[in-house]
Amino acid sequence: MTSSPQTSAISARHMLSKVPAITIWFWIIKILCTTVGESFADWINVALGVGLVATSIIFTIATAAVLAVQMTRRRYQPSYYWLTVVLMSVTGTLYTDILTDQAGIPLAISSVVFAAALAVVFTVWFVKERTLSIHSIATVPREAFYWLTVLVTFALGTALGDWTLELTGWGPGLSILLPLALIAITAGLWRFGANPVLAFWVAYILTRPLGANIGDWLALTPAEGGLGLGTATTSIIFLAAILATVVYLTVSKADNDDNPSSRTQPVATPERRRTTLIAMGAVAAATIGLLVVTSSMPHTSALADETAKPTCTTGSAALTQSEAQTAVQTSFPADNVADFRSIASDTLALVKTGDQTGAATRVTDLETAWDDNQTELNAADCKAWSFLDHQIDPVLASVRASAPDPAKEQKALQAFLATLPSA
Repeated sequence: MTSSPQTSAISARHMLSKVPAITIWFWIIKILCTTVGESFADWINVALGVGLVATSIIFTIATAAVLAVQMTRRRYQPSYYWLTVVLMSVTGTLYTDILTDQAGIPLAISSVVFAAALAVVFTVWFVKERTLSIHSIATVPREAFYWLTVLVTFALGTALGDWTLELTGWGPGLSILLPLALIAITAGLWRFGANPVLAFWVAYILTRPLGANIGDWLALTPAEGGLGLGTATTSIIFLAAILATVVYLTVSKADNDDNPSSRTQPVATPERRRTTLIAMGAVAAATIGLLVVTSSMPHTSALADETAKPTCTTGSAALTQSEAQTAVQTSFPADNVADFRSIASDTLALVKTGDQTGAATRVTDLETAWDDNQTELNAADCKAWSFLDHQIDPVLASVRASAPDPAKEQKALQAFLATLPSA
């Protein structure tokens, strides 16, 4: 049986579906990917001491390379598709972290910027293709729009999730409940008859803070409210789970979207669509109200964004160097001060010998020790804590810089050590 010229032209422009069917497997592996995005980025950036900018460059290149291969496929293949999602999860997380930690942009602004970017992508996608349905990803332009949307949703989900923690101060366990509840509500509204495209993208964005919060809960120490597995172990567990799931899907083809029977779309009436749209608006308003009320309550959290550290009303400028040193000596536990001084001295010695990798690893110990004792030290003397905190930031930034300057590193470390009284 031969094909007509029209059929040949269509097949030249179109591919088989490039995305999986939206089954329970899709959401399971998506959450696994978002958890890896949080834990793996932290492991590479912090634990291995690679640095935020260098890590971002590495994963941007890796994402571009894998995406180029994914775009050459003629149909959905689990291994290529989900590897692309994993890398985009890490990359999107890093982009938000750069804006927050490197550029100092507040999470509120980052959230608005990424939300606006997502709105622009959706608008251009719809104007060009007249659909936002992922079941229509069968041409190169649509796939390009799809992957750009995925990357922006990861960055947006990271910003929204971190902003929520900054506003609420919730711990790692409690922080899982809000995105989980919102996803459950979205799924229920979809079953009732909500617009499937809207419901899908809302849930897609929400899986990012859910997965990140699960990752934090598993990786953080018990003192911080977590299970203490660490970022390395958490990353390995979830990467193994992703690999096992991808192997299963490759063999079983359980998520092949080319099979219409794999899709389960509820029958919706216009009335139900309007009702669910109103319900989504009400849920959004209630969520905003919850965050506003919670943010007005006194709170502290190890998961709150690091840029939102407690400071004194009068600020660190109220102390001179000698006053800060005296305050540290009289107010801070001697064991803590000795620990900080030992770690900083070790880091300085490593910098002087040119062991940049060792210095980056050792300075992570300083960050961990400082964060672990933040609440106690801030309560002991807020002004002294704030003074030292402003000195630690340039230490971390200079040692972890993508192109470290030994002179800047030594200057920052020596300034920090000068505030710590000798034994």
